[in-house]
Amino acid sequence: MANGFYDRMIEWRERHIGGKQFVLLLSFFVGCFSACAAVLLKSFIHLIQHFIETQLIADDRTWWYLITPMIGITLAALFVRYVVRDDISHGITKILYAISQRKSIIKAHNMWSSVVGSGLTIGFGGSVGAEAPIVLTGAAIGSNLAKAFRLDQKTMMLMIGCGAAGAIGGIFKAPIAGLVFTLEVLMMDITMTSVAPLLISSVTATAISYIATGTDPMFPLDQYDAFNVSRIPWYLLLGVVCGFASLYFTRGMNRLEQLMKRHVRSIGMKILVGGLTLSILIFLFPPLYGEGYDVITQLINGNSMGAIEHSPIVGWMGYDPSYKLTTLNVQLIIIAYFTAIILLKIFASVATNGGGGVGGIFAPSLFMGALVGFVTARVLNLTGVWVPETNFSLVGMAGLMSGVMHAPLTGIFLIAELTGGYHLFMPLMIVSVISYLTIMIFEPHSLYAMRLAQKGELLTHNKDRNVLTLLKMDNVLETDLITIFPEMTLGELVKVISKSRRNIFPVIDHEGHLKGVLLLDEVRNIMFQPRLYKRFTVGQLMTSPAAILRFDMQMDKVMETFEDTGAWNLPVVDQDRRYLGFVSKSKIFNSYRHVLVHFSEE
Repeated sequence: MANGFYDRMIEWRERHIGGKQFVLLLSFFVGCFSACAAVLLKSFIHLIQHFIETQLIADDRTWWYLITPMIGITLAALFVRYVVRDDISHGITKILYAISQRKSIIKAHNMWSSVVGSGLTIGFGGSVGAEAPIVLTGAAIGSNLAKAFRLDQKTMMLMIGCGAAGAIGGIFKAPIAGLVFTLEVLMMDITMTSVAPLLISSVTATAISYIATGTDPMFPLDQYDAFNVSRIPWYLLLGVVCGFASLYFTRGMNRLEQLMKRHVRSIGMKILVGGLTLSILIFLFPPLYGEGYDVITQLINGNSMGAIEHSPIVGWMGYDPSYKLTTLNVQLIIIAYFTAIILLKIFASVATNGGGGVGGIFAPSLFMGALVGFVTARVLNLTGVWVPETNFSLVGMAGLMSGVMHAPLTGIFLIAELTGGYHLFMPLMIVSVISYLTIMIFEPHSLYAMRLAQKGELLTHNKDRNVLTLLKMDNVLETDLITIFPEMTLGELVKVISKSRRNIFPVIDHEGHLKGVLLLDEVRNIMFQPRLYKRFTVGQLMTSPAAILRFDMQMDKVMETFEDTGAWNLPVVDQDRRYLGFVSKSKIFNSYRHVLVHFSEE
């Protein structure tokens, strides 16, 4: 009876609500649900942190840093292993994968599992961010709502974007950043009809977040220096520094993750190695605890000393609170301390996720960007060039985010909305663009896209490459060719040719391995001479193909092979060289046009 009601509801919707109107309505609800998930996650994290700080931590809070991160990683790892039973890490990479494969289907458990997993991880001190998990949550909400109403895959893709935009708008209270992030990082071929639903979701989610948590920006800016044209060269320098810091972040994070996966495999060992590494790092460098947003607030408001007051390693470095802050030794200690945190942040984040925790790189990139900006400004000030450290800390966040995500517009608008620093648009744009241009010289893909790009499964804003990515070998493989064997005589071959509608014949052995090909044009001059029927065999007449394609090859590589060889038909084999079929360039072109039309429909 429930199925009958559900079917009648779908039918009623199809009769009374038009497709475009329903997409707009659904985008509103996706924004609502994404915002509720974002508020719930933030509240869950703050609830755990409040419990730890009021019930567990007394006067000496530092020693608890050796315990609580391990607790969080253990709880999150056990939750993922025995409750979710699925990999929920790398949320935005999962979204890109869903889009790249043109399925646009995200598992239903992602609508809640990332909230629980990241809440446990970050609440107990995991050195990652909650934003990527909540973006995956919002995307899963959009995907599953679209699936529930039996919408097509293109609309499902749009709803994924709406969920992501709503999640960013809800957790950051940044509607423009939510829209821009989705356009710049996730979506590929956006038209005006697609922008409207994204905007509705983003604005709706931000409004709900305002109602639930107030309208104050996440990082209120109490003091700042107005933009000065004479400081443009130093902002250009900061952009270059942020670009190289982004490169370190991207490649370092990727290589550390690979090392962790390769050498630490059992869940117990992951928890032990990740938890101990994270706990020791946080004990020595307390700013690595959690998302690090308190440290960001202190830096952009000129309170750098507040970020080091609980660190034991600063005392070991020779710092005493009674020292004057203007002395050179104190300044060098501060620079060395924050530089060490910049270098160690990726180790803390990888230890968190690799140990079984759940979190993203939004917060780490913002945290690291603020520190890079602060250290750059402090070094310049020591050399006699005065620049505002608060401004540099603020725009440094935009620089790192632009470089790590390969998304300069997201970096500009997100930091402006997070801090209310709209008056610093010029330095935000300068640093973001220069950082992006710098990292692009060395790394063509963001950390999110790097894994998919290595597998050839990444969609980009290049429509031609997108269409080739969407095409699979299954779509273009032709299996109607008649196979022949090397020992067949010319007479037997003529009988086969008389029954075939194709002019190319794959030659295989009795185990199915490809030995060569025989073209009709190669035997046309002798096939009408019966006296030769027993003189020649297929093995004597066959030739080697211009190239042999593997079934697992990506379509852009297939097209490159066709272009390099000039061939129009090429055989396809599996990894053991067993013949599977043929691919023709004309079939690829026909499939390409079909996908392109569907891919570009309004």
